Amino acid sequence: MINPSKSDWKRYQQKIGKWQERYIEKLVLEYADYLRSDLPASVKFWELEKRIKRDKKNPGVLIEVSKSEMLWDIVRLLRIGVISIEDLVDFSEDLKKEVEDKSGLSN
Repeated sequence: MINPSKSDWKRYQQKIGKWQERYIEKLVLEYADYLRSDLPASVKFWELEKRIKRDKKNPGVLIEVSKSEMLWDIVRLLRIGVISIEDLVDFSEDLKKEVEDKSGLSN
């Protein structure tokens, strides 16, 4: 697949923000759990600062949306756990097959 179909591209544009929001919510819950730990406040503060700095670079948080990179972005989001294969249910069979092949999920 060189270019995604118009319908897959439109669907991707509609879903990427929701996927990111869901992933960021997961991160926030992880941060909250960490902040409730018994570690000293200074340790929690500096570790959380490092973690947020690292997480900001994750495509689940920040991604440049591009039609030409859509397939690879979906594969990357799948590999790092931002989305699951079930999140692709509304996409074309061609796109799902390409994603499965390139992500190593196909049999």
